[in-house]
Amino acid sequence: MDQPDHDTTAMLAKVRKLLAKAEDPATTPEEAELYTAKASDLIAAYGIDRALLALADPSLDIVGDQVIVLDRPYAADKLDLLSTIALTLRCHAVRRTRHPDGVQELSLHLFGHSSDLQRVEILFTSLLVQAMHALARTPVPPWDHPAAFRRSWLAGFTMSVGRRLDEAEKAAAAQADRRFAASGTSTALVLADRSAAVERARDEAYPDLRRATPRQLSGSGARQGWEAGQRADLGGERLHGGRRALPG
Repeated sequence: MDQPDHDTTAMLAKVRKLLAKAEDPATTPEEAELYTAKASDLIAAYGIDRALLALADPSLDIVGDQVIVLDRPYAADKLDLLSTIALTLRCHAVRRTRHPDGVQELSLHLFGHSSDLQRVEILFTSLLVQAMHALARTPVPPWDHPAAFRRSWLAGFTMSVGRRLDEAEKAAAAQADRRFAASGTSTALVLADRSAAVERARDEAYPDLRRATPRQLSGSGARQGWEAGQRADLGGERLHGGRRALPG
């Protein structure tokens, strides 16, 4: 028991160190790409490993919840990024709007297994920093409204990151299937059972939940945001000499 906990701590420390390097404004886009790709590989493998370990002892990775408040400016756009990361990493998310002191506050109520909630928080914290740094370096076209451009830029970034995270998660699951093929363990069935448990927890907390209406955005920044999300490059094997077949 002590050894897995020690290994987990060391692995997450390595992930945080890689992401901190990717967030550094002095890091080139190419270097940030390598750091973030390696971190996403590690964190995807971590999620699968924790799921499989919990098969023998579910108490190792219980379903929990967490509320994250999104700060202004662009709180709704940050919420979209967080929601995309959470859903891709097998959590469920409920958007909440409050008005403390008469001021609108947006938050996301996350439900997931402990390891997945941890992964979401680590990646969101880093990707938000990377997005804000890249957005600050991107000039607004003279014909576009600054706020509209930046919202569309963030939407493009979020879509791109979501695609890459999805690829990283699928690659980690496929690798686990190859590792455990002889034992008959199906990673897909394990993850489906975990997802169902998370969904039950969400539905118990919000029995009358309604689907949110998709946001309509103007602005011309989506393409540049998408390209910045590509440079964040979350899920392949370039460090190992391979090439990722990720959508562009």
